[in-house]
Amino acid sequence: MATLLSVNVGLPKDVPWQGRTVHTGAWKYPVDGPRMVRRLNIEGDGQGDLQGHGGEQRAVLVYQSQSYAYWREVLKRDDLDFGQFGENFTVDGLSDDEVCIGDRYVIGEAEFEVTQPRVTCYRVGMRLNEPRMASLLVAHHRPGFYLRVITEGRVRAGDRITRTRTGTGSLSVADTDALLYLPGADPAKLRAALNIDALSPGWQQSFRDMSRRLDQPPGPAPAAPGWKGFRRLRVSQVVHETPVVSSFYLRPADSEPLPAATPGQYLSVRIPGDGRPGLVRSYSLSAAPSAAEYRISVKREDHGEVSTYLHTHLHQGDVIEAAAPRGVFVLAEDRTPVALLSAGIGVTPVLAMLHQLAREHSSRAVWWVHTARDPGQHAFAEEARQSLARLAHAHAFVYYTAPDHTVPDHTAPDHTAPVPGANGGPCVSHGRMTGEDIRKLGIPADAHAYLCGPAGFMSDMTSALRLAGLSGANIHTEVFGALAAINPGITSPGTGRPHQPPGSQGTGPSVTFARSGVSTRWSDQYATLLELAEACDIPTRWSCRTGVCHTCTTPLLAGRVRYTTPPLEDPASGEALPCCSVPTTDVLLDS
Repeated sequence: MATLLSVNVGLPKDVPWQGRTVHTGAWKYPVDGPRMVRRLNIEGDGQGDLQGHGGEQRAVLVYQSQSYAYWREVLKRDDLDFGQFGENFTVDGLSDDEVCIGDRYVIGEAEFEVTQPRVTCYRVGMRLNEPRMASLLVAHHRPGFYLRVITEGRVRAGDRITRTRTGTGSLSVADTDALLYLPGADPAKLRAALNIDALSPGWQQSFRDMSRRLDQPPGPAPAAPGWKGFRRLRVSQVVHETPVVSSFYLRPADSEPLPAATPGQYLSVRIPGDGRPGLVRSYSLSAAPSAAEYRISVKREDHGEVSTYLHTHLHQGDVIEAAAPRGVFVLAEDRTPVALLSAGIGVTPVLAMLHQLAREHSSRAVWWVHTARDPGQHAFAEEARQSLARLAHAHAFVYYTAPDHTVPDHTAPDHTAPVPGANGGPCVSHGRMTGEDIRKLGIPADAHAYLCGPAGFMSDMTSALRLAGLSGANIHTEVFGALAAINPGITSPGTGRPHQPPGSQGTGPSVTFARSGVSTRWSDQYATLLELAEACDIPTRWSCRTGVCHTCTTPLLAGRVRYTTPPLEDPASGEALPCCSVPTTDVLLDS
């Protein structure tokens, strides 16, 4: 007979950690006497991060006394007391390899249902002062599990635990955890998981995504980068598109042809450094690539060190270093309609896609929607018009946002009329594009949409396209600069813009964070590349910090890394997990 040994509660608090502040409820302590358990919480308990913990599906966390005994032995520690694994109920029995998702138990006056394993989270390692703990819990098949409250009531230490129902599918907590986090997912167990109604919605969605990937016919293996590291490319031509945008045509500096690239991909270029690693920035290919030539188009930014260098120092015949084309923001090869939406210099990757469609004389319906400040700053207007004229089912719209720019009456679009084709020129409107404008464009619900531009533009357009009926899976975005940070529980923000790490420069390999524009030398004072990125205030993305969740997965554009804590599943080729790796050569990370 299983028994409730301890009821543990604790309210969220701010905890200093590695120079930052974490708001967490991981500090739980045993309490005496009965405690009321309600739908969302136990009396006196709380969670700091409701994205990953707490709520109806995760009201109560359970961990076993047998696992405490196991970890005391494995970790050689005698200071592990009930509540330290963040659990609300410490129990005798109910092992993770025996309890199944959907099992129901009566404890005291209350009844509970098992909904999911514990979420891998760095905070359990923080609480135990054992950074590897999130990885160890999964690798050793001892995660613990969450309960939702079926019937509210009082519980207390010493209550017997009685199973009242066996979950559908008989999938244990340990197997469910391994299915999500460990390699080699068993298709039969995945099918079983998809049929368990009691499984929490978040885990159901994860398993649906996994099932879709497994059901897809195996496609060709991802192409390896066209070359390793950086290659010398010679500028064959410089074209000034607008007062602030110039195109640079690049050919091989040697006799080797350029490898095939996919429209929408980008080049990472490096300029010489002044006694420091060269600065790197990434620029989209702005024309359909060929074996003879690539083209990037660069807007000169007021404080952009690399864009200013390219505009002022790079001329025909000069040589520049570049990493091979990369990126997953590429045109899907099918027959569905295509919507290409851009703002400002965000036109470059979708322009390359448009060139490709025009080159193929594609029969796909194409919507071309671009926003610029005014005609004088509308780069590639004529180039786009010519490409659209080669497409039989093209629709083009342009929006000018400058308040002092007026649109002649004859060009103002009538959204009640049929959508015009490119041969008649684009419809031109004054003002910013709105969600209502998107709805009236008539983009079909099965279209694939590709968006590139400022963050606000992409957020607004993504919402508008969803409201117009497009699936989120069919809306693809290319983000300028670093991706938005994912730092669960952190309440103290960084100091601002990315910068060099504090203190003296390291002496190890060069580390470049391409999106953030920081190049520095590795120093052994940092345990991982993630810690170096944090010291530079580079936006980072992580959850477990031990190679389990892969939230931190980052394209490794050049170089090699070594894993200080081996990840439970290796990242894909060309990717790295900064949370548990260090550089062994000069590295270039797309972050």
